Amino acid sequence: MRIALGADHAGVALKARLKQALTERHLTYEDFGPASDVTVDYPDYALRVAREVASRAFDRGILICGSGVGMAMVANKVPGVRAAAVTNVKIARLSREHNDINVLALGARLLSVERALEVIDTFLATPFEGGRHQRRLDKIAAIDNQRDP
Repeated sequence: MRIALGADHAGVALKARLKQALTERHLTYEDFGPASDVTVDYPDYALRVAREVASRAFDRGILICGSGVGMAMVANKVPGVRAAAVTNVKIARLSREHNDINVLALGARLLSVERALEVIDTFLATPFEGGRHQRRLDKIAAIDNQRDP
């Protein structure tokens, strides 16, 4: 599994810990920035990661900002991306099982490192259930296809 990572200045420290954890788990990732905690605009990094996931160059994306909300909002503007701001393991599991999210957005100001890693492990390990949920994803894809280029 290939994972695209991005953050804003609020998420740089958590992203560094995440990279360490992904390396320990022998998972492949690419960091799309930023490299420091100098103030940046989260839409720039969310868009980069979302486009990489939508193009299928990466299987999943993980975005980190202060709350996770802004990153998820931006990522969901890219057709083919299903992002959610997740704050606990149960939401991570359900959003994968029912919504097949492919981009996880985390709030560095809301989660401890330990909780964030639990959420990430759940996001990466939980399969999509399909079945009745696929019909709903097909409707989301139809909405994506109605957008102007």
